[in-house]
This record gives sequence, structure tokens and C-alpha cells, in this order.
Amino acid sequence: MLELDQIKYELDDARAALNELKAALGYDALAERLASITAESEREGFWDDHEAAQKLLKERKVVEDKKTGYDRLETAFADIEVMIELAEEEDDASLAPDIQADYDTWKADIDALRVRVLLDGEYDLNNCYVEINAGAGGTDAQDWAEMLLRMYLRWAERRGYKTKMLDLQDDTVAGIKSARFSVEGEYAYGYLKNEQGVHRIVRISPFDSSARRHTSFASVAVTPEIDDDINIEIDPDDIRIDTYRSSGAGGQHVNKTDSAIRITHLPTNIVVTCQNERSQHQNRDVAMKALKSKLYELARREQKENLDELKGDYGQIAWGSQIRSYVFHPYSLVKDHRTNAENGNVQAVMDGDIDIFINEKLKQKDESR
Repeated sequence: MLELDQIKYELDDARAALNELKAALGYDALAERLASITAESEREGFWDDHEAAQKLLKERKVVEDKKTGYDRLETAFADIEVMIELAEEEDDASLAPDIQADYDTWKADIDALRVRVLLDGEYDLNNCYVEINAGAGGTDAQDWAEMLLRMYLRWAERRGYKTKMLDLQDDTVAGIKSARFSVEGEYAYGYLKNEQGVHRIVRISPFDSSARRHTSFASVAVTPEIDDDINIEIDPDDIRIDTYRSSGAGGQHVNKTDSAIRITHLPTNIVVTCQNERSQHQNRDVAMKALKSKLYELARREQKENLDELKGDYGQIAWGSQIRSYVFHPYSLVKDHRTNAENGNVQAVMDGDIDIFINEKLKQKDESR
């Protein structure tokens, strides 16, 4: 049956890909670990240490998701093989479109799980902080920074992640000077960590009365949220804490009290701010947690001689340092310069459709293994 010839031709390679994924997952070890965690969670006194119990249950969900994800792929693959045999035995061409649809879904699902396997870094499972800063380009750059903010918030919404704005510095003309927000959900840091870098836009400027083409830049920094049980020592003499009046949305407290907090870590010149909580105390707690996260990540990357990368020191946020370009004019294209991944639908990307860039960068890790 001609309609199914291509699928049949691919089945051997598809089965090999499934076996490779099973090995990469360490499927048997996953099953053993799941059984061990289940037994531990059922023992008497399991909830006596609530924090340890929560941590173990979190691990169980991760292990279970990977195992059941593979199980579904295995079952779906077997179903496709059976449907092909049935269609050939009955000489029923009407089954071909459904088989093709199921096979296309299967290919997308195995690709997604293959990417999940690559998220095995120390902090990949964690929530994260994202910081966006306008770079070279004046008002256009500030507008571009706001567009990037919307893009990442839409991406997080698509994935069902929770976001919380921690600090937002608006500009009086247009756009934003900077923004910092948290992303809460499994593998938030793992997916977003490679978004760190300089992002470039090329377009006809809406702020140029002569309608000329402008190039603008903004930087993105991503750090993981670290667990509270990790001890980060911060000498009080090493930090400067400033209070100021909140400038964004926040109800009755905004512009009436100096509740916003800015903490500067003097040895590294790392600055964190928070203004969107309802009290100065809450803002301080959130800012300190973010500072600890940056310092812990800084210490880890110092060992790999990547200090500049963590600090977000990309030189100038300008020409030659971009990881991705978003071209609105004279043609429509978004291109990642690290992987050469492309998408000609710029508007879809700005609406949060950035998984192709995230996944292709993660796959580079797989190819280097």
C-alpha cells in the first residue's frame, strides 16, 4: 500500500531510536528507583521529616514521568505496527491517514522525551530567574527588551509554568530598561539556561519618523533557584542594601512607601532588586534569595573558568555578541547563530514559539557526548 510504504521503510530506524532512548534513560534503573521510592514513601513515619519527604516525592514524579513517557512510546509504536499489518491484511487504504497521524505524533513525542533526557544538569529541574536588560539602540532597544519579556512570558504560559514579576523598570517613552521575573515549574532552568546571551532585532523602527531600518539589542541572563538547604555565607559587610519607591503595579503600596529593595554584592558587583512584593521585608527576602542563587552559580562556574558568562558580562550588548537574530525587515526570519536553527514565522516566535531553538541547543550536548 503506497500510502504506508514510507512509514514501513522508517520502522527499523524508529525501533532503533526507541531502543537507544531506552538505554539513554537507563530504563531498568528508573524502574528500580521508582520501586524503591514507592516503598520508602509507604513506610511508617515517612512524613516525620516533611522536607525530606517532599524532596523524595519530587524525585518520584521526575522518575515516573520519564518511565511512563517511555512506556507510552513503546505501546504506541506497537499499536502502529499492528495497524499497518491490519491495513495490509484487509487491504484497507482508509486506515492510512490515521496511521500516518499516529506515526507523526509518535515521532514528535519521542523527540520531546529525547530532549528531556538531556536535562540532567545539577540544577536543570529547578525553577529559575530570568533577567532582561535593554542594550544598544536607545528607545528601540527598550521596546525590544519589552518584546522579549512578552515572548518569554508567553512561552512559560504555553508550558503551564508560573511566572512572577520581581522587578520591572519602565521607560518614560516606551519599552523597559530592565525586568527580572521568576519561572516556576519542572525543568524551567534546564529549558531556559541556554537562552542566556545577547538577542538582536532588525526591523523598521516604529520610533523613526523616516521609517528607517534599525538594529537593536537586549541581553538575557538566566540563573537557577537554589534549594534553601544549600548554605551560602554572605558577609553583611559585603553587601549594600538600598530602599527606594516602587515604580510598577502593586496596589496601595506603590509610590507611597520606600518598599523596593536593591542589594549590591560589593566583591562581585552583582545587583539584585525586588519591588513587587507588598512589603519591604518580603522584597528583601526575595532579593536575598536571588542573590544567593547568583553567588552559588557564580562559585560553580568559576571552577569552570566561566566567570564572565555568569555575571552576564557579554562585553557590550551590541554587534558581534548575539546568540540569536530576529529579522522583521527586509525579510522575516529568526536564526540562532549557535545551532543555525531557523523559523521564518517571526510573529509565532514572538508569541512564545521558541522550542525549536531551545531543543536544538540541547541536542548539541547530545551530539558532543
